[in-house]
Amino acid sequence: MGQLDIVIPVYNEGRNILGVMEALRGSVKTAFRVLVCYDRDDDDTLEALKSYRASFEIVPVKNRGRGAHGAVVTGFNVSTAPAVLVFPADDTYNAGIIDKMFQKFQEGCEIVVASRFMEGGRMVGCPWLKAALVRASSFTLYHFARLPTHDASNGARLFSRRVLDQIRIESSQGFTYSVELLVKCHRLGWRICEVPALWFERTQGRSRFQVIRWLPAYVRWYCYAFATAYLRRSADTVKRKENPPRLHKKSGSFF
Repeated sequence: MGQLDIVIPVYNEGRNILGVMEALRGSVKTAFRVLVCYDRDDDDTLEALKSYRASFEIVPVKNRGRGAHGAVVTGFNVSTAPAVLVFPADDTYNAGIIDKMFQKFQEGCEIVVASRFMEGGRMVGCPWLKAALVRASSFTLYHFARLPTHDASNGARLFSRRVLDQIRIESSQGFTYSVELLVKCHRLGWRICEVPALWFERTQGRSRFQVIRWLPAYVRWYCYAFATAYLRRSADTVKRKENPPRLHKKSGSFF
């Protein structure tokens, strides 16, 4: 079994996918396999991959749900590696940070964020509305909700098996699962790390990111992060003072 499963949700990414595969082949030293998660059997991504001779395992995974959310969650359910990375189907420039992300995981990080807004990161060509929303939300979550990452919304993210096995995903739209897992991991006090990443607006194909449609779902987890910082943490502090902690065995799943 490989050390890392890379989940790539696709929707007619035939023009992009081979460039991504070549970037992974040339840059990633960690033992990995790729789970290509698709919706329809006629997706042109599958046709493009037929002629590709990879030095790593590529596993086509048909979406058991619907849309981008269903594709990623299906990938999570099929994955078996200790660490699982969600990676964009048009990203040919960030493969070089994957080994760094995996190293952070080995050092004890439960979630490793590919951060566009920390020093060394960059976001270029993003539509103004999306740029304003993601920058404002990430800024306030980092500075005011004390979330330990400068980039709360980037979909390129590594999750530990512990996170995927023990935190229940309630989201059902788009990529909101990623923010949900992040803020729940933070509430549990599990370690979150980040590495600088690049982001460029895609030049081929169509993005599946739908700002207005998914906004209410993002707002829910945005508020959850602030509740963790100002309500949950305060209550937990009072409880610890009243009831000094004792060693005990935790059991069951979270949330």
